[in-house]
Amino acid sequence: MTHLRPPLYRLRRVPATLLAVIIGTAVLAACGGGDKTKDEDKAGAGTGFPRTVTHAMGTAEIKHKPQRVVVLDTGELDDVTMLGIEPVGAVSPHMKTEGGFPQYLSAKTKDTKDVGPMTEPNIERIISLKPDLILSSKVRHAKVYDRLKGIAPTVFTETTGAPWKENLKVHAQALGLEKEAQAAMAAYEKRAKAVGEEIRKKNGGTMPTASVVRFVAGPTRLYQKASFSGIVLSDAGLRRPASQDVDAAMTDVSPEQIDKADADLVFVTVADDPKKTQQGAVQANPLWKGLGAVKNDKVVQVPDETWMSGIGIQAANHVVDDIAKAAGVDAPK
Repeated sequence: MTHLRPPLYRLRRVPATLLAVIIGTAVLAACGGGDKTKDEDKAGAGTGFPRTVTHAMGTAEIKHKPQRVVVLDTGELDDVTMLGIEPVGAVSPHMKTEGGFPQYLSAKTKDTKDVGPMTEPNIERIISLKPDLILSSKVRHAKVYDRLKGIAPTVFTETTGAPWKENLKVHAQALGLEKEAQAAMAAYEKRAKAVGEEIRKKNGGTMPTASVVRFVAGPTRLYQKASFSGIVLSDAGLRRPASQDVDAAMTDVSPEQIDKADADLVFVTVADDPKKTQQGAVQANPLWKGLGAVKNDKVVQVPDETWMSGIGIQAANHVVDDIAKAAGVDAPK
């Protein structure tokens, strides 16, 4: 009957150290200790990844929290750096005559590589940066979307400019930083409103009107309510002259129509070499010289890279600073 001895009897003859190894190995196997997939799942627990992001071109599967991000427009650059990420690659503003990234973001783009030009991003350079997320918009890069998504998960918004607040939500979702984006937007809107309240007090309860003039190669532009700068002005509560109190992005005017820019405050940006614009002809025109803001020394030249190209919270806060200074009030820190 010796062949019917229980297993425990045989285990008594195994050296103690070897028995410990056998039992330990069995426990690890039972717990899946050697299962790499489960280890990775545990490492990702609580990060919100993997996730699926629905965007203007479809959906993107993002497996891990992005660390190497490439951005192909300035709104994306503002958003990503605002959320604490220095992109590995970016394009410079397409109307920035001196080249390079925006000055107001220079401290946050020291190691960012230029993958421009914006109109035709350098695909090979993007590949070399090994991104784990690419951000842009359908209006800018729909033609190269298939190539981009073959490099890394790619998330597109529909367009740029007016929907900048909604675009931030999409970018934040792709980055897993939704709460941070919400907090930053709430802080900006509170700050813009506070500046507006100070301006109202200074003006006896009446808000002044504000006009935005942009000199580019070609006709001069007046920026209306459905534009980045127009939305910031609205957030501060400033009124617009009739030519700009319109739910559109902008309207072109000739030097003979520049009286449409008349307002209490006139903010001027220059996007190109002034010699290529109508700036000289406009400002030499008697109609320009007759503007109330010109007579009252209330014409303020402001950076094009923040008022026009920034399209994000950081740029918006610079715009708020310019508004406060022009109106003679202090902006909250």
